[in-house]
Amino acid sequence: MPSIARGAGSIIKIGYVGSLSGIRAAFGETETWTLEKMKAHLANGLEVGGKTYQVELVIRDNQSDPNRSNSIASELVLRERCNLVLAQDGDGALSIGELADTRRVPTISTMVPWQGWFFPRGGNPATGFPYTFHFFAGSDTILQTFVSLMGQVDTNKKVGTLFLNNEPGQAFMDPELGLPPMLKEAGYMETSAGGFPITANDFSNAVSTFAAVKPDILTGFMYPNHFIPFWNQVGQAGLKPKVCAMAAAFLFPSGVEALGDTGDGMATEIWWSPRFPYKSTITGQSAEALATAWEAEANRQWTQPLGYGHALWEVGLAALQRSEDPTDPDMVRDAIASLNMETVIGPVNFAESPIKSVAITGLAGGQWRKGSGKYPYELKVVDNSALPDVPLEADMVPLGGS
Repeated sequence: MPSIARGAGSIIKIGYVGSLSGIRAAFGETETWTLEKMKAHLANGLEVGGKTYQVELVIRDNQSDPNRSNSIASELVLRERCNLVLAQDGDGALSIGELADTRRVPTISTMVPWQGWFFPRGGNPATGFPYTFHFFAGSDTILQTFVSLMGQVDTNKKVGTLFLNNEPGQAFMDPELGLPPMLKEAGYMETSAGGFPITANDFSNAVSTFAAVKPDILTGFMYPNHFIPFWNQVGQAGLKPKVCAMAAAFLFPSGVEALGDTGDGMATEIWWSPRFPYKSTITGQSAEALATAWEAEANRQWTQPLGYGHALWEVGLAALQRSEDPTDPDMVRDAIASLNMETVIGPVNFAESPIKSVAITGLAGGQWRKGSGKYPYELKVVDNSALPDVPLEADMVPLGGS
């Protein structure tokens, strides 16, 4: 239900769409907590140019369903007539994009590689889009980080690849701009098992393909519910890779914990962690303080979307406050396009981006290690080649080698 913050002056209506339930619910696990914090922050309104505006929040869960995302897009743009829409979820962002541009509704999205948001919509890097904006790392940065991680372990240079057949997965496996040319350039021999549908739970054909060449490295893109049966079949086939770096599968501690002892040494991209040396422009909290607050109040381990979910509001509120009139779509659009700020996830720079409508953010490479404290596994930063500001915590080791 909408939450209305009472204050003097006019009303700003902020729409929000995220994956709070469904197959991608892990990406929205921290969102309800963040939304409650934002409601409290905006309880007395938002000051813009010396004037205080009431703030109405229109929160919607797309339930990880593209069809529901389409319905929510129409609702936020046409019925609710939001002044700004924040899209935490890739499906939500893609569904609302064309409508928001046509109806002049400034929209900011995140948490999907920027290429997976930009090119499926026919984006031109020189011009971008009229009213829709996105900030996140690129699939190229993620893949370059994976190649860097692979190079830290002595292997037979054979790599088995497998990708979920969605927008990010297609970007990762692109033969010209994805992982294949990067592996070739770095001297690796790729054995590709291609793509698979989101409903897949049997990976025996892919595992048979890998068993024929016995790669020391497995990589690709899949969600945790895919990886568990895949990894079980890898073990049943007698494969013993030294490196497993699978995008999305190990973003969350729950995905690694489900593997038991075999989760030790799984590698992943790190969008954000408590080790990031940045702080919130809303609360002043450091990345570490934000993670600590979540763990204390939710009694659960921090997860990477916590930082990006918070930064989405940092960017959105900054744009509203830097516009002369937050109810004027052109002024809000121009404020977003001119943003160059540091958030809890790091720099978000639309103003100087070579890709219009996109702010390309950084990330690190990480490895899950058996925990020494409260939690079974801890995510350690082992590669900072794409984001040198983030300090290294450990060296990359072979699977199970820590």
